[in-house]
Amino acid sequence: MRSKFKDEHPFEKRKAEAERIRQKYPDRIPVICEKADRTDIPTIDKKKYLVPSDLTVGQFVYVIRKRIKLAPEKAIFIFVDEVLPPTAALMSAIYEEHKDEDGFLYVSYSGENTFGSEL
Repeated sequence: MRSKFKDEHPFEKRKAEAERIRQKYPDRIPVICEKADRTDIPTIDKKKYLVPSDLTVGQFVYVIRKRIKLAPEKAIFIFVDEVLPPTAALMSAIYEEHKDEDGFLYVSYSGENTFGSEL
């Protein structure tokens, strides 16, 4: 998935912002969360998140569900590098493994399991 955030902001600006965030908040992770293409799930009201290092992927999914006001019976899937991360994994571990060269962790969400899982 191509990130709209990357398209709208030049690399140097993104890198500088991520570095500034990491210096100011060393125990937090800069995350860009965007809706996947071709999904009927609601669009999130904000893309940038400053996530505590000890938050799990499952807890982050809960935050996203609340922000988009998703009904409890609706499914939501979170993808990092087009892979479904384990819900028990810490966001800090996902960040270390999948952070972009600009310093942000890019996450997409969808109402369906659009990419499949390679777990």
